[in-house]
Amino acid sequence: MLFLLFRKCWNSFITIKDFLKGISKQGDLHGKGGEAAMEQWSVGGYTFGSEKDAEIAREEEKKITYLEARMNYKEPESVLQIYKKILENRLFVTPVGHEYLVKLQNFLVESKGISKEQIPKIPLFNVYSPQGLEAPKKSRKRIEGKKGPNIKRRLRISIALNILFVCMLIAMFVVALNADNPNILNYKSALENRYAEWEQELKEREAAVKLKERELKRNTQEREE
Repeated sequence: MLFLLFRKCWNSFITIKDFLKGISKQGDLHGKGGEAAMEQWSVGGYTFGSEKDAEIAREEEKKITYLEARMNYKEPESVLQIYKKILENRLFVTPVGHEYLVKLQNFLVESKGISKEQIPKIPLFNVYSPQGLEAPKKSRKRIEGKKGPNIKRRLRISIALNILFVCMLIAMFVVALNADNPNILNYKSALENRYAEWEQELKEREAAVKLKERELKRNTQEREE
């Protein structure tokens, strides 16, 4: 019951906060200029509920463009490793990024030499259905039977727990926010290092081939003399 109450309070707080932020920066979405504001929050065929979410989606579009420019679909094993790295670092959190992950996943499923067991599922970190609403009837009756003169005390405990949960969520958000920047930088560095190694290997092979050609040419000239 406390968890359900906290969830409702938190969802209401987030909704009100985003709504007020949208009004202060973009104006009333239902008034004059509302269509222009909604257009600014539209990215990749999706309309987001806040300017911040839309900006995150735009950043993900840039990441997708960068990855696609360097992705070698002729080597499914390489695509698989990059796909796993993206999931580990949680580079994509919006539907725009998830759509690209589904594209890579479908490519890997259709690729020969890679089994479905090797391809990780795409994790979703959002909850789309309210939790705690399917509690057993006996539990509900027990909770209802405990109602009495201690309502004020329970209310204080509920408020204290709500404040504690909010503090925990804020702390988790701060930690996750600080941990995202290194991941965003690492994926670019990892890809550049990988392609640099391939380029070096190619140069070494070309040098070996040229050396072999010189030796064959020298041997041929010696035989003719």
